Amino acid sequence: MIKRLLDMWPVYRQITGADWLGRGKAVQSKRSRTLKPRTEEADRVVHSVCPYCAVGCSQNVFVKDEKVIQIEGNPNSPVNRGRLCPKGSCSKQLVTGPQRENYVLYRPPYGTEWQRMDLDTAMDKVADRVLDARRRGWQDTDDQGRALRRTLGFAGLGGAALDNEENYLIKKLFTALGAIQIENQARI
Repeated sequence: MIKRLLDMWPVYRQITGADWLGRGKAVQSKRSRTLKPRTEEADRVVHSVCPYCAVGCSQNVFVKDEKVIQIEGNPNSPVNRGRLCPKGSCSKQLVTGPQRENYVLYRPPYGTEWQRMDLDTAMDKVADRVLDARRRGWQDTDDQGRALRRTLGFAGLGGAALDNEENYLIKKLFTALGAIQIENQARI
């Protein structure tokens, strides 16, 4: 009985065992000996990029039963070498948190309540409004008859949370639509 009680005490295990410095099994509790990594049960690992800033830290997303169970830094990445900042470390909450909206919300003009809207209807509404703003703000020529072929009906502001490729494609889209007021958060 006393031997069993002493075996539960880490200092006794350290002194009587081979782990004199107390860096191994001598100082492990019963619970810590049975712990397994959260990622051990994952079905697959998906490589991703952290969505928060423009650094582009690489992430390993661990998936089990088509649900995200853990997100960690990718140790093979030359950008972050497996490390994530506090926001990147919490990006699992962005995907699985109870506050995450899983549907489109729309509040009509002068409305006081948000309404759910299916994605196709919302995308059509956005496209219609962009094309209407383009048409209403279109300037084909200036006062002297010089060709302008532009619109002042809308502007674009890119974000630092987007990577270079996304910002490049948004710039191309807005330029193709005739917008000239295109800026990025990184320059402001």
